[in-house]
Amino acid sequence: MADCIFCKIIAGEIPSKPVFEDDRIVAFEDVAPQAPHHVLVVPRTHFADLHEAAQDPRLLGDLLARSSAIARERGLTDYRVVVNTGREAGQSVFHLHLHVLGGRRMTWPPG
Repeated sequence: MADCIFCKIIAGEIPSKPVFEDDRIVAFEDVAPQAPHHVLVVPRTHFADLHEAAQDPRLLGDLLARSSAIARERGLTDYRVVVNTGREAGQSVFHLHLHVLGGRRMTWPPG
């Protein structure tokens, strides 16, 4: 998608701080972290949101497994994985992405 910031990061057109990369997934540090550890886990394939990505359940499982691996690699035993779908849920970049947040106490509800 030509105007998608995450597609541009995946293509190497915009610099990022990479955490993980394979043929289906890219993970990088969030530029506006909301916790001491805040990594975005993104599929290479552009899906606008969770509704679109539901057509590939294996990918969704891989995204969650990679999120867990990233948390484990960072020594996090307590962490949060967030997926926002839609503007009212807080989605601001319309390319499916999982937030892996840790390193501080999380509150509920998130606000």
